Amino acid sequence: MSRAIASLLLALALSSCGLRPLYGGGASGTVAATLQSVQVAPIGGQVGWLVHNKLVDRLGESGSAGPTYRLDVTLDDNITGFGIRGDRAATRERRTLRARYQLVNLASGTVVLDATAGSDAGIDIVSSEYATVAAEQTAVERLSDIVADQIVARLAVYAARTRTR
Repeated sequence: MSRAIASLLLALALSSCGLRPLYGGGASGTVAATLQSVQVAPIGGQVGWLVHNKLVDRLGESGSAGPTYRLDVTLDDNITGFGIRGDRAATRERRTLRARYQLVNLASGTVVLDATAGSDAGIDIVSSEYATVAAEQTAVERLSDIVADQIVARLAVYAARTRTR
């Protein structure tokens, strides 16, 4: 009997906490509609191309209606060697991808969100140059995924907080 009462009290406490699903309403919800109204500006370079395509895939740009927002992204891609051997050759690299992004309201031209995202990946340097280059490419693809996910998550939170109630 006490377990039933405890679970009922727990259910009541959780239902009154004020949490709402971020993507409530699914594809027709306000957050999804806001994300689809974001136009991603071109980003320079190979890594920029990767991040741009991943953002477009995640945001689901509709293209049917004019965009409400523009997303401007500036990337900082850096590879640092460390783990130096006696012959001064690096044995490990750290690839860091950082993005500063701004969400611009196209109607007013104002920046409504200015934030950063980023991630790091470690890469072992082996005797085969091909293997090292392949590892660097795999790392940048993985980092592009992570950075795009961080940006879209932050845009979704912004959309949920600013939607009309």
